[in-house]
Amino acid sequence: MLEHPGFAPELLALAAVEAVGPRARDWAQRVREAYPDAGADGLARLATRRFVRQAGAGGATAALAGLFAPVAELAAVLWAQANLVLHLAAAYGRDPAHPDRAVDLLVLTRVHPDAESARAALAAARAADAPDEAGWPRAAWRLAAPLAAQAGGWLALRVASRLLPGAAVLVAAAGDAAAAERLAARAITAYRRPTPR
Repeated sequence: MLEHPGFAPELLALAAVEAVGPRARDWAQRVREAYPDAGADGLARLATRRFVRQAGAGGATAALAGLFAPVAELAAVLWAQANLVLHLAAAYGRDPAHPDRAVDLLVLTRVHPDAESARAALAAARAADAPDEAGWPRAAWRLAAPLAAQAGGWLALRVASRLLPGAAVLVAAAGDAAAAERLAARAITAYRRPTPR
C-alpha cells in the first residue's frame, strides 16, 4: 500500500475480504447451526445490530484520541464497515471470502460508482500498476478527500466540545452508527437480489 497509495481503497478491500471473509462465513455457519429456523433477514438483523454498535463505539473511542481522532475514527469506521458488509453477504448466502466481495465493498461504500469500475481498479491494484504521473493528483485526492473531510468535521467538533464537553464523543458515535445503518440498508438491498447465473 505504501508503494501504491492510489490503490489504498482497493488494497484495503482485498485485505478485508481475505482477513474477515472466512470469519464471517464461519459466523454465519455457526448461527445457522445453532438456530436452524433463522432466515437470512434474521441473520442480517443480528449482524447489522452488532456492527452498527461497533461503528458507534469506534467513533466514540476515536473522539478520545485527541489529535489523532480523524485517523482513528477512519480506521474504526472502515473496519466496522468491512465486517458489516461481509457478514451481511454471509447472511444472504454469498461467500464472504470470494473476490467479488471486494467489488461489493468498493461499490457499497461508494468508493466506486459501479461494479465495472471497481473490478478494473481491483485488477490494476492486483497487478500493482503504479498510477502514472498524470494519475497521481487523482490518486492523492482519493486518499486526501476522506481524511480532509474527517479532519474538518473533527475540527468543528473540537470547537463545539469546548462549549459542550463530551459533545464530540456523542456526535461521533451517533454519526458513525448512522453511517453504518445506511451502509447496511444498501448491502441488504443488494444481497437480497437473486445471484446472477
